[in-house]
Amino acid sequence: MPRLMSCLVAAAALMVATVGARAAEKTVDFTVDGQKIIGTLNLPDGVANPPVVLLLHGFTGSRDELEIPAAKEGIFKRAARMWAEKGIASLRIDFRGSGQSDGKFEDTTLTGQVKDALAALDFLAAGNEVDEDRMALVGWSMGGAVASAVAARSDHDLTSVSLWAPGTNMPAAIALLLGPDVVKQGLASADKPVTAKLPWGAEVALKKGFFESLYAIDPVAEIAEYDEPLLVAVGTKDDVVFPQPLAGQILLDYHEGPEELWVQPMDHAFNAFQGTEMVDALIAKTGDFIAAGMK
Repeated sequence: MPRLMSCLVAAAALMVATVGARAAEKTVDFTVDGQKIIGTLNLPDGVANPPVVLLLHGFTGSRDELEIPAAKEGIFKRAARMWAEKGIASLRIDFRGSGQSDGKFEDTTLTGQVKDALAALDFLAAGNEVDEDRMALVGWSMGGAVASAVAARSDHDLTSVSLWAPGTNMPAAIALLLGPDVVKQGLASADKPVTAKLPWGAEVALKKGFFESLYAIDPVAEIAEYDEPLLVAVGTKDDVVFPQPLAGQILLDYHEGPEELWVQPMDHAFNAFQGTEMVDALIAKTGDFIAAGMK
C-alpha cells in the first residue's frame, strides 16, 4: 500500500509538472492590416508580471528558428525555454508570409516586418501578462536588421536590444545570397514574383516590394536613434554577414549608449550543426544582458 501511494503521488506530481510546462507556453495571435500574425508566448512559472523579450526570426525562417540537429529543438524555442527558467518571458512571432501567419512569402518586405514587430510590442504592452515597462528585443540576421529599425521607431522604451549576426547592409547581403542578377530582376519586375535559389537548394519567390524595401531600412542609421543597452553578437566564421567583427562593430560605432560586441569563433548559425555548446553560450550571454538591462 505505501508503495502504491508513492507511485500515485509521483504520477500526480509528474502530471502537474507536465500540465504546468504546457501552460507556460501558448499560441497567441494579433492582426496587422487585416492579416493574422501567429506567435508563441512563453511565460515563466510562478513569476507575476515578468519582463519579456520579443524575438524576430531571419530571412526564410519562422518563430522557432533553425532546429539544432543534436537537440531536435529550434534555436529560438530553446532560448525561450532557457530564459523562462531565469524568470524572463518571451514572444516569438512568425512574420506575415512566414510560418503559420497569414500572407504569402512573396509579399514579404523589410518594412512590413518592422510593422509586424512594432505591432507585437503593442500586443505585449496591451495585455496583462507581462511588464510593459520591461520589454527587450532580440533579432537574428535579417531579423537583426529589422530589430534595429524597431528599436529606433518603437513608442515603447526598450530595456535592451540584442542583435545576433545582424545584417548591416541589406542590399549587399541579399545580392550576395541570391545573386546580383536576381536583385536587378526583382527591382525591374512589376507584380510578378522573381524566383531565386538559395545556397542550400531551396527556392524563394519575391516581389519588387521586397527588393525596394532593402533600401528603405538602413540598420546602421536606425540604431543611431536608439540609446539604450545594445549587444551585438557575431562570429568570425560567418560567411553570410561578413567580414566579422567589422560588420558588427559598425553598429556600435553609430550607437550612443551602453553597448557590447560579443565575438566568438562561430558561423552564421552559431555552430548549431556541431552541437549545442555555442548556441547555449549565446543564449546565456544574451539572457544575462537582458536581465541586466531590466534591473
